[in-house]
Amino acid sequence: MDILIVGIICYLIGSIPFGYILTKIFLKKDIRDIGSGNIGATNALRTGNKTIGYATLFFDIIKAVIPIIYIKFNFTELLYIASLCIFLGHVFPVWLKFRGGKGVATYVGILFALNIYFGLVFIVSWLITFALFKFSSLSSLVASTSIPIYLLILSKFEHIFFFIIMFVLVFFTHRENIKRLKNKEESKTKIY
Repeated sequence: MDILIVGIICYLIGSIPFGYILTKIFLKKDIRDIGSGNIGATNALRTGNKTIGYATLFFDIIKAVIPIIYIKFNFTELLYIASLCIFLGHVFPVWLKFRGGKGVATYVGILFALNIYFGLVFIVSWLITFALFKFSSLSSLVASTSIPIYLLILSKFEHIFFFIIMFVLVFFTHRENIKRLKNKEESKTKIY
């Protein structure tokens, strides 16, 4: 019963579409009609309002951090199930006909809540890639790859399967970006 309750609650928390909500409240616009149509932080930045973009990033991270830290201390055995459900909630929110964000900010929150070093490895990988190429999508793909590689280097195989699943899911959510990157059609991201 615990696994079902925790799974549903974490999915519902993960499915809160902050990019959609903030854009609707403060800009009176539907974020799905802007840029890529995605509800995540990168597309929120495309509204032209950096505050909305960074607020979306913050809340998409926090909505993972708070429940996972709670689960960590109360239902340790369900930690990775809860993490996956939060991510799936963000990517497939019931409120928006299961069309959500790409999950990167939420994944960052998951990583920091699980282990601060995972979060730092992701962020450093993302920043280095972004500094070199200026593509948010490419940075996210490289950073997602860095976690399983980090675990392999340290010979930490205990939960590597979870991070391989997350790596595959992030690649799945970025499949259109990958096509555009291959065709040199991907647009660069301005983060400041």
